[in-house]
Amino acid sequence: MALAENKNKGSRYLNRDLSWVEFNRRVLLEAKDPDTPLLERAKFLSIVSSNLDEFMSVRVAGIQDQIRAGYTKTDFTGYTPAGLYKRLITRVSAMVGEQYRTFRDLTRQLAKEHIQFLKYEELNSTQRKSMETYYHDIIFPVLTPMAVDQSRPFPLVHTGFVYLAVVLARDPLPAQGLEEEEREPYFAIVQIPSNLSRIIPLPHHSNSKKQSFILIEEVIQHHIHTLFSGYTPLAVHQFRVTRNADLALDEEGAEDLLEEIEKELRKRRWGAPVRLEIQKGIHPYALEVLREEFEITDAIFQIDGPLDLGFLGKLPSAVKGYPKLRYPQIEPVYPREFEMSEDYFEVLKQRDVLVYHPYESFEAVTDFITQASEDPAVMAIKMTLYRVSGNSPLIQALARAAEAGKQVTVVVELKARFDEERNIAWARTLEKAGCHVVYGLVGLKTHAKILLVVRQEGRDLTRYVHVGTGNYNDITAKLYTDIGLFTADPAIGEDASQLFNLITGYSEADHWKAFTLAPTGMKDRLFSLIRREAEHAAAGRPARIIAKMNSLSNQEMIDELYEASRSGVNIDLIVRGVCCLRPGIEGLSERIRVVSIVDRFLEHSRIYYFENGGKPEVWLSSADWMTRNLTRRLELMCPVLNDETRTTLMQVLMLSLADNVKAKQLVQNGKYVPAVRAHPPRRSQFDALDISKWKKESTPTPT
Repeated sequence: MALAENKNKGSRYLNRDLSWVEFNRRVLLEAKDPDTPLLERAKFLSIVSSNLDEFMSVRVAGIQDQIRAGYTKTDFTGYTPAGLYKRLITRVSAMVGEQYRTFRDLTRQLAKEHIQFLKYEELNSTQRKSMETYYHDIIFPVLTPMAVDQSRPFPLVHTGFVYLAVVLARDPLPAQGLEEEEREPYFAIVQIPSNLSRIIPLPHHSNSKKQSFILIEEVIQHHIHTLFSGYTPLAVHQFRVTRNADLALDEEGAEDLLEEIEKELRKRRWGAPVRLEIQKGIHPYALEVLREEFEITDAIFQIDGPLDLGFLGKLPSAVKGYPKLRYPQIEPVYPREFEMSEDYFEVLKQRDVLVYHPYESFEAVTDFITQASEDPAVMAIKMTLYRVSGNSPLIQALARAAEAGKQVTVVVELKARFDEERNIAWARTLEKAGCHVVYGLVGLKTHAKILLVVRQEGRDLTRYVHVGTGNYNDITAKLYTDIGLFTADPAIGEDASQLFNLITGYSEADHWKAFTLAPTGMKDRLFSLIRREAEHAAAGRPARIIAKMNSLSNQEMIDELYEASRSGVNIDLIVRGVCCLRPGIEGLSERIRVVSIVDRFLEHSRIYYFENGGKPEVWLSSADWMTRNLTRRLELMCPVLNDETRTTLMQVLMLSLADNVKAKQLVQNGKYVPAVRAHPPRRSQFDALDISKWKKESTPTPT
């Protein structure tokens, strides 16, 4: 029986969380790929670790909450919480084993290049002396041993930090004074300092080619006796706890959202334990104490190696030299359209400008805001901020604009997960500078990326707009692929003003000339665009959909794509991460192809193309096709109205679809297989470094 006819509803869909595990496995493949430079493989292994931390603290934590609440209904993919949890733990355990096998292979390969991690007993006399000094002068003063006994309850263990579990025995007393209970082990924990580098470089002779490192926990473990005078350490092993990181906000009842989030962030420290990682060979008594304290029975991962491989992300900067072990450095080019004139406003009066990061420089955005902040004709600047960098030049430019007397309005999203504290700090900085800071709409995350500059030009006010697919973050703009559109189009400008009035005031949007917003209309608009393609296909007109996004998990959206496929529409989906659509089902999704590209840069742009009977439409968006984006976030979808700019975006999509080196194709069973290698090899991210390959003057026909 074909899957389309199967009564098991779940057979039509792939599970979101299991699909995520497959995504992280694709990241792990980059860490294993011998063609990936060694120090870059270390970075990918670090990303696997941080991805897994977030997955456990958010997604798995939510499933555990459902199980505790007694929820037993199946989701649209056919899984109960208990059944899904069991399968996830099995798959994650297998991935962790593979992750540490990869780590051991990586360290062997690095050692061949004279880059090595040493155990304390492997240090030579010079290195030992150096570490003795470093321990006593730098590490020892910040360590705090915390005993656990009847008078001292178990201390707070912070999520994500590495700790040492220490089992101790009291030093021998005279036999006649020794009581039986004093023969039982004692227990204490020591937190590995997070404010000291975990990777410590070791000294070598000046003519040595070697670069050696030791992990800080190795040094502490060797000197653990210095923290417990009068006791003998019997065993010292690492452990790490991951806690539930979800925030339970009462936005309706909160008088001050900023204070409410600060309060919830403090609560996050005491979130329910979700996962316990322990070092292989841990003392049975220590394990018993930890299991009892954290009340974890199944999500216990025994690790054969150092806990939390996130430290590998710092290794490339710790290693000096070795260019052959790194990706070649790239220097983003400045958008050629803005090189023609120092006046951004004059350029945008003539044409729209599309910027493709990281191949083109994010400095174009920074310079645009800087010019606006210094231009006496600029009356107002308004923008949304979701995630910004730690030392953002945009924040500084906005502050200067406010201090110069311009009307500056900044929508800061305080609920951006794991960036809440940073965004709170930026909100206060902007308020001190005189900016109007708002925190968005109750119950919705403001995820739209938009910047509006209002300028007095003669008797008229002209609006200049930047719409992006990614965050206004100068750091991630070097690591993520994203699209930014600069335009002075009047329709887009009017919509931008209306959008900010909607966010900051009580204005209700009556009519949008260009924009489509979630949660009010984006899902229905996308449905209508998909159905229009089906109508074109049924009438024999050109019909095709190309959609590039991070994730696809909304059931209704998947069903619409299935129907379009059945109507004869050819559909290409470029989905980096989670995809719940099952391609290749006879009679349902035969015309749908799903590819994922995991490479040097994180694919982050959202681009939606509709053939429209030979009159193509292209949209940029901040939204993935996930339920949260379509129903619980303020998202923006903006049409690309200029022919030349639309041509550029179509060419970007063609580059991704032509990839036969890093692209993986999703098959019906939920696995991903390598794209068929062809000649010449096409690697989309490397091809995109050649700007001429996607900034074309003529409109290509998608094939």
